[in-house]
Parts: sequence; structure tokens; C-alpha cells
Amino acid sequence: MTRFLLLVNHDGGTVDGPMLEWDPADIKAHLQFLRDQLDELADSGELVEAQALAAPELAKVVRADGVTAPVVTDGPYPESREVLAGYQVIDVESEARALEVAAVLSSAPGPGGLPCRQPIEVRQVMGKAGEL
Repeated sequence: MTRFLLLVNHDGGTVDGPMLEWDPADIKAHLQFLRDQLDELADSGELVEAQALAAPELAKVVRADGVTAPVVTDGPYPESREVLAGYQVIDVESEARALEVAAVLSSAPGPGGLPCRQPIEVRQVMGKAGEL
């Protein structure tokens, strides 16, 4: 089994505005779809962790050189090219399975029940000592 990190981006799909601006029924359908998919992954033993992230306005960026005090700034900002909405860590048999899971999650319903087509970046998690 191999672990993969699925990074869910808010931008780039078929939905322009934030979920909080959707019709409440559409929000409910979207979240239920995701819960159902994550439950299936948990039941199969493939789900390691899944989390939604707070709005980017609440994020901080830290830069440090290990010598001087770290520089902490607000951001990234909503104008950023990419906004990370959440992530899942899955433990699956192959990259093909990871891509299959990402495709299902990307198809979560949005406004009007249409698929969101959210971009999901699939990254293999390195093992001990940087092994892939």
C-alpha cells in the first residue's frame, strides 16, 4: 500500500463563488456527497485522514533562516492563484487507485447539482528516508 496526499483546491473548477454563497440545499448535498465518499474510503481501510481548512484570510506564512527571528505575515490572500480548501491522506494499492479517488471527489456536486470539477493535486507521500 502507498500513501497519497490529495490536495483539494477551491479554484479552477466550475464554481466561481465561495460555498457560503451557495443555496443551503446545494451546500448540504455537497457536504453529504463528500461525507459518503469519505465513509466509503474509511470502510475500505483506505482513508488515513481528511480535513477541510479555514479560510485563507486566517492563514499565516512563516519564513525563517534559522538565525534571525522568523518573519510571519498574513496570507495567502483570496487573490492568490490557488486556494487550498482541504486535503485527504489515503493509503491505496496504486497510483491508479489514488487518481480514481481524486476523480470521484472532484465530481462533488455544486450549485444546481452540477459537478464542481475542483482540481485535486495527487502527491505520493515519501516513506522513511525519502523513499517513494
